[in-house]
Amino acid sequence: MSDTRDLVVPELGESITEAIIGQWLKEIGQAVATDEPVVDLETDKITVQLPAPAAGVLTSKRFEEGATVAVGDVVGQISVGQSAVASSASTARSAETPASAGAGRDHSPPAKEASPAKVSATVAEPAAAVPASQPAPAADLQAVDEELLHRLTPAQRRAVRKGEPVSVSGAKAPAGPAMRAGPPGRASHSPAPDMTRPDQEAVRMSPLRKRIAERLVQVQQETASLTTFNEVDMSAVMALRSEHKQTFVDTHGVKLGFMSFFAKACVAACKLVPGINAEIRDDHIIYKKHYDFGIAVSTDRGLVVPVLRSVDRLSFAEIESGIVDLATRARTGKLGLDELTGGTFTITNGGIFGSMLSTPILNYPQTGILGMHNIVKRPVAMADNIEVRPIMYVALSYDHRVVDGREAVQFLVAVKQRIEDPQRLLLDL
Repeated sequence: MSDTRDLVVPELGESITEAIIGQWLKEIGQAVATDEPVVDLETDKITVQLPAPAAGVLTSKRFEEGATVAVGDVVGQISVGQSAVASSASTARSAETPASAGAGRDHSPPAKEASPAKVSATVAEPAAAVPASQPAPAADLQAVDEELLHRLTPAQRRAVRKGEPVSVSGAKAPAGPAMRAGPPGRASHSPAPDMTRPDQEAVRMSPLRKRIAERLVQVQQETASLTTFNEVDMSAVMALRSEHKQTFVDTHGVKLGFMSFFAKACVAACKLVPGINAEIRDDHIIYKKHYDFGIAVSTDRGLVVPVLRSVDRLSFAEIESGIVDLATRARTGKLGLDELTGGTFTITNGGIFGSMLSTPILNYPQTGILGMHNIVKRPVAMADNIEVRPIMYVALSYDHRVVDGREAVQFLVAVKQRIEDPQRLLLDL
């Protein structure tokens, strides 16, 4: 007789108590190896993969994709030592199907739900055939139109399984004994998006996107954010990179980019203007004496800002390799929660997307963020001559509660001076 091991939602980090089932990576009856990822758990900060505690076969899924689960919840089970072939028959008879997202942590065994790919497309007669006062019979999701099924929320699908009437805004026709359109002129409590128009698409926000939205609004409401700008002549840095580019790669195994120059320049500027590397905590200003810089990375799931630690102690090569590593793991969902927290200042580079100028939003509770932009050749006055130079606009957004305008300008000037004369960076000037 095989042993059964639970798949338990682990501690996900400070202040994180819930997660959402993002994607089941294994189906019921499939074999899994020890520590092999079984399911993705999405939090408001990162996506983590829950590994199998032992080798065996996945025999149950207690929550469907999209369900909200808490730390400590059992989301599935592994039969240790059981083979996929031996488990197929028992799985078909007794495997639990996922609970809905609306059920949250309701662990009672739900009714069997058909796979969306196998849902019948048959549309039932109008729901008027089922009086509102009469209890609706239990409904199988196989009776639901496949198109309509994808428009239902997890809570609505749960109601369908219980045989409860569900109101769907914009429904073309009811799709089963428990499905009916809402009364004319009366909107449902949580109206579904009108999906009858072919030129619209409604996509539920991911936990990460929702958290990003919340934090951006929080920044606008809780800080006195202001942005100042300057322009930087990139000629010297570009010449230095061009001269040593291949040697740098051969020696360190990583390309020499612009980010390491700006990171070094920002460290020097933060030392001159400490308020940029700070935060407000209650009625105190906390000036940071360490330089842990957030590096904004665009991913398929949204913008994340992993933190490169102790930038002031790193070489150019260590900065470049560290950024590459963080960006790669951010895009593959391999970052740990500790790598996304504790930053003291942030750098974002919109120039890689062609941005000429922007006003970056503070990474709360930090008091400063530098925005880099694309490099464009522009005519500039050099002494009494007009020359064409590669110019980058840079922007510093800062919290005016901590940093005065004069200090913000001084910060950008310090960055500009070190980029235009990179020898100062090498000599720590």
